[in-house]
Amino acid sequence: MRVHSAKAILSIILVGSLMIMSGCSNNQNSEEKKESPDNGEIIFELDSNDSEKPAQNSKAAQNGEASLRMSFAGDYIIYDSNYNYANSLAGGSGYDFKPMVRNLRQFTKDCDLNYYNQETILGGTQLGLSSYPCFNSPQEAGDAMIDLGYNLVSTATNHTMDAGEEGILSSYKYWKSKDNVFMTGTFDSREARDEVHVLECNGITYSMLNYTYGTNGIPVPEGKEYLVNVWPCEFTDPQTDEAYNEYKKQVKKDIDAVRDKVDFLIVCMHAGVEYSPDESDYQDDMAKFLADNGVNLVIGTHPHVIEPAEYIGDTLVYYSMGNLYCAQMSDEYYNKVTSILATVTVRKTVENGETKIVFDDLKNELMFCYYNQATWTDYCVVPFSSPEIKNFLPEYKEVYEHYKGIFQKKDSSLTVAECAK
Repeated sequence: MRVHSAKAILSIILVGSLMIMSGCSNNQNSEEKKESPDNGEIIFELDSNDSEKPAQNSKAAQNGEASLRMSFAGDYIIYDSNYNYANSLAGGSGYDFKPMVRNLRQFTKDCDLNYYNQETILGGTQLGLSSYPCFNSPQEAGDAMIDLGYNLVSTATNHTMDAGEEGILSSYKYWKSKDNVFMTGTFDSREARDEVHVLECNGITYSMLNYTYGTNGIPVPEGKEYLVNVWPCEFTDPQTDEAYNEYKKQVKKDIDAVRDKVDFLIVCMHAGVEYSPDESDYQDDMAKFLADNGVNLVIGTHPHVIEPAEYIGDTLVYYSMGNLYCAQMSDEYYNKVTSILATVTVRKTVENGETKIVFDDLKNELMFCYYNQATWTDYCVVPFSSPEIKNFLPEYKEVYEHYKGIFQKKDSSLTVAECAK
């Protein structure tokens, strides 16, 4: 990862900590941050190429435009049959998930940023692997996604506490050890949770926040609420849910801490009703709240099935991407093993000092996670646009039309890539 470092020193006064990263890299650990003075200043070293000039936020750049290409996908859930099959692919020594997700490379290889949701905690084998209802997954599952180019990861889910505090800390250490990967949603300290991350790619500054509705009734240790971002939902009425509305203050505080420092802001929301093809009232309320507070892209996960997408003003909202990879049983329309994978050009224009983000060339691909249900083996993620799909799902055309209709229910202009002939 390329990091500003050498002659000049920039002092930036922030409410919390501010981390600046450049290029299309986004490792949250790699910058050379100096000790914080007592007054709260954070000091960064700059490139010698920058002479004595401070690093420029893209919002302060001269009139012009910039763009990056991004992909984003849904839930990555590791059951025992998934890691047992990965173990067999590794010859009984370790876990090899790469063959199962290899078809995703065609979508990630030309993108600068690639996002997915790590549904199950990657606590690693040292904690003992486990499956439903309390998951702990091998870290090699993350290695396979990083190998594909995934560099944005959300980890705040209803399964975050499944392996306890130890699982979160092990997962956090794993992600922090990876170059050019930005993970958020879980943390090892209050300081880490409150850090403000400003990343940069192709002249566009960006950041990402992540929240989950809850942790399946497993309490977050008192005094350690920083471990996972929980935006609590009582599943009643979002208008009268006091805890839910109180937490909006924290979400707004998080947004306000970074909104004027970046061009492009993403929020990943883990919320909704499992297996429902329609978003819930809470999801609607969350999306509107985030849009009203200047979020550019909302990526929804948790329902494990495809839900609609739409624009709320200029904010692009995906209520649920569905399961990218899992071992869940499905109904007649294969709802739990079908997902949306999106690719989009994020374009920034700056005119008279005012920055605007627009989404161009948005492509939505329907994906199918195949496995042999008799043996719980042969896992493989296949695009509906690939001629291979007919070998894995004979009724693929009917399934495609079904989920195309669900996805476009709120906005038919959001096209879905054609399925194979």
